Amino acid sequence: MSIPKVAIVLLNYNTQELLKKYLPDVLATDYDNMDIWVVDNASTDESVSFLQSQFHQEIHILTSPENRGYAGGYNWALDQIEAEYYVLINSDVRVPKSWLRPLVNLAQANPKIGAIQPKILDDKRAQYFEYAGACGGYIDKWGYPFCRGRIFDSLEQDLGQYNDSTSIFWATGACLFVRADAFHNSSGFDADLFAHMEEIDLCWRMQNLGYEIYVEPKSEVYHLGGGTLSEGSSFKYFLNFRNNLILMTKNLASPFWLVTIIWRMILDGISALKFLLDGKPILVMTILKAHFAFWSSLKSSIAKRKQIQANRITRPKLYNHSIVWSYFFSKKTKFTDLPNVELLGDNH
Repeated sequence: MSIPKVAIVLLNYNTQELLKKYLPDVLATDYDNMDIWVVDNASTDESVSFLQSQFHQEIHILTSPENRGYAGGYNWALDQIEAEYYVLINSDVRVPKSWLRPLVNLAQANPKIGAIQPKILDDKRAQYFEYAGACGGYIDKWGYPFCRGRIFDSLEQDLGQYNDSTSIFWATGACLFVRADAFHNSSGFDADLFAHMEEIDLCWRMQNLGYEIYVEPKSEVYHLGGGTLSEGSSFKYFLNFRNNLILMTKNLASPFWLVTIIWRMILDGISALKFLLDGKPILVMTILKAHFAFWSSLKSSIAKRKQIQANRITRPKLYNHSIVWSYFFSKKTKFTDLPNVELLGDNH
């Protein structure tokens, strides 16, 4: 039986030190039919010269003339890379030798799977899940993402409680194993998002077309986090608030999607008030800028919505409760505490 071709693709922007630390482990991956690509997103450090001097015989290098962001950078690169499967992996992810094979095995066993993520653990605290994806992502009816092992800022210890391979709503872009045909059939990432939540948007659109999204905890990787944009970056907040509204506008199946958007913006206003009370006025302005940016892009988002909804063959299921209420008011800080954790449907 032939071994499927896998392309492991790292997108780099000024992360020379991270490449120095984490790339050797990727190169040591135990898999017989893979290529490793590093895509440089117009870095201004010495990343490219470092790669050419240290790893030129072991990797392929693509250099973009401009910073296209996570979404645009990967779209540009994957149009040039041929493989049956892609693995999009951050430059701050540490992998053991055996991490890849379980992902390939699961994808080979189920041709309906479009994307898979491994279990994501914290490279600083290996016994805990890491924020960006933990053990599989979900999204509630108001557009708030959460994970098995992480709700808002509460990270659970990995005690084997989520070791089952199961379908999820979204797989993290920190380490995203994706079937190449599914990626291209779904038109890849939305480059207008630039970065953050582009993987949720992609997974949502894949499900619209009938693909399934999975987590495979038999594969474990360790994510440092904050390698490109720090956790407190106002630009990161801007992208998250803006992109969340855009992806819901595009993908919500309900004809009353605008009501959901308005309510979500009210909830954003409550978040802004909390930031103000916490002495973070810059984040209040960040939310306002994100909302203005959303409204200015609404025409484009509605055009994308029309195309997505016209081609949709299934209606992906959202978590039909408010994760905000469950977490902040009912004090349910663990995924296993959530009521009716089964996905109940996009019916609002």
